[in-house]
Amino acid sequence: MIGFPALASTSMEQGRLAAQHACGEPIREMHGLQPIGIYTIPEISFVGQTEAQLTDASTPFEVGIARYRELARGQIVGDSYGMLKLLVSPDDGRLLGVHVFGTAATEIVHIGQAVIGCGGTIDYLVDAVFNYPTLAEAYKVAALDASNKIRNITRIDG
Repeated sequence: MIGFPALASTSMEQGRLAAQHACGEPIREMHGLQPIGIYTIPEISFVGQTEAQLTDASTPFEVGIARYRELARGQIVGDSYGMLKLLVSPDDGRLLGVHVFGTAATEIVHIGQAVIGCGGTIDYLVDAVFNYPTLAEAYKVAALDASNKIRNITRIDG
């Protein structure tokens, strides 16, 4: 019953599905987009594909990055090391993977989980209005970074 990734959240969902099945209820299989959360300091979390998986599968991808030190909320909470990384299909802009480390990484990874689960693209994140100041704003910054790389627009780091 308990397989990878052996996290409480995954095992609870597996248990819920097993109980439904035992009671004769129709069930849907787990969709395979379980987020991984590592509760260290800093927190680490990811969902979807990794760079290694995409490279091994010869799947082209672009990387968009947002550093917490670039965000007002990151500066407010004093997190200068955190970052959010998006892995994006350069062909259609689909979000393929999200990797976060830093404050609240295990909280904000779920935005990416929802976008990936719906087959969404970075256009959604570019067009979305995020509350300010929040760490979730990193999605917009990283999506803009990936979009600019796909369109060959150089990023200016300060």
